[in-house]
Amino acid sequence: MRALRRLLRFLLVRHRSLTVLTVLFFVALIGAFSTGFWLVSRLANLIVVGVPIAYLWAWLNLRGLEVAVERPVDRLQEGNDFEERITVVNHGWFTKLWLEVEDLSDLPGHRARRVIGLGPHARRSWRTVSPCTRRGLYTIGPVRVTTGDLFGLFRRSRTFGEAQHVLVYPRAVELPKFFVPPALLPGEGRFRRPSHYVTPNAAGVREYQPGDSFNRIHWRSTARTGELMVKLFELDPASDVWVVLDLHRAAQSGEGDDGTEEHAVRIAASVARFFLLANRSVGFLAHGRRFHLEEPERGLSQYTRILEELALARAEGDTPLAEVLNHEGRRFGRHTTVVAVTPSTDESWVVSLQMLAGRGVKLAAILLEPRTFGGQGNALFVFGALAAADIFTYLVKRSDDLTATLGSGAEAALPGKGRR
Repeated sequence: MRALRRLLRFLLVRHRSLTVLTVLFFVALIGAFSTGFWLVSRLANLIVVGVPIAYLWAWLNLRGLEVAVERPVDRLQEGNDFEERITVVNHGWFTKLWLEVEDLSDLPGHRARRVIGLGPHARRSWRTVSPCTRRGLYTIGPVRVTTGDLFGLFRRSRTFGEAQHVLVYPRAVELPKFFVPPALLPGEGRFRRPSHYVTPNAAGVREYQPGDSFNRIHWRSTARTGELMVKLFELDPASDVWVVLDLHRAAQSGEGDDGTEEHAVRIAASVARFFLLANRSVGFLAHGRRFHLEEPERGLSQYTRILEELALARAEGDTPLAEVLNHEGRRFGRHTTVVAVTPSTDESWVVSLQMLAGRGVKLAAILLEPRTFGGQGNALFVFGALAAADIFTYLVKRSDDLTATLGSGAEAALPGKGRR
């Protein structure tokens, strides 16, 4: 039965015109032999000659083509435009009357399709612009050129180039006065560790290694030892900030841009951006489709790594936030501030935060109100538990402006007095 359906689809859908023409040929052939009428005889002869010509036309229309695609970037941010330039060249001696050029892609909103004609040794080039509306990893290409004959009997396709991946980062918003409780630094308020970056704090010297910058050479030690020596640096006395994102599937509400997943990812990107611009050391932790971990570092490269993790993050995890905090809590010490971003209404993760607070970890929570995203849970009970535990909390609703809601936390910089 399945084979019959495939045959019918092949004859009546994909090659409907050819099927009709074949039936017409046999009818005309039978009529010519039975009646001897010249018109049906010539019709049969015309079909016999015309079908091979049509096939040859479609085959030649794809010969001698060259397609080149220029894609300047493969990393963009949500809201930016993806641009590419497609060039089609006809190296043949015959005119290509109908060429349907399409850049295959799963990028939402990407429409790079055009029907063109090319004369002998001619070229055609055009630029396409597609808005990046959703974070994620997408495939662009290859370019498919489809053509056919004048009668629509045959369609032939050919692909040019290879598929290319494009990564779209989530969009981060400005948080002018974002606030979380500062961590307590050990000793006399100084916490240092080795750094790959140049800081005002020199810790010592070591031998020069290939790739070291010349501005790190310590000339006095070089003159004394007779070997090139470079300076070692330590980080400034500032605490680490960990952004912990809840990607538990059961905790999410809503879908797409109106869901808690996209809002939480955008909040995590904005918080990381805020601290990294302040030259703080930021780490990222989440457990979704896979385990996402970035150890605390500073600088633009760290922000890029966190954005890459957030671009691929999916709320498909089966591990609740409480278990993630309990299992990974060993990473957080007295010199650490943890910012948890979650829509979960399960109060068990509040208990996990309290356990971290007992070890001297400074805490903040950004709680998304699931009811405003179409969910059933009520975040007010969790908000009350966080306030009772003296944990600084932001409460975010779907219609809130993140810049206004999270960007004015300094006005409520009292422990336990959360923002709503």
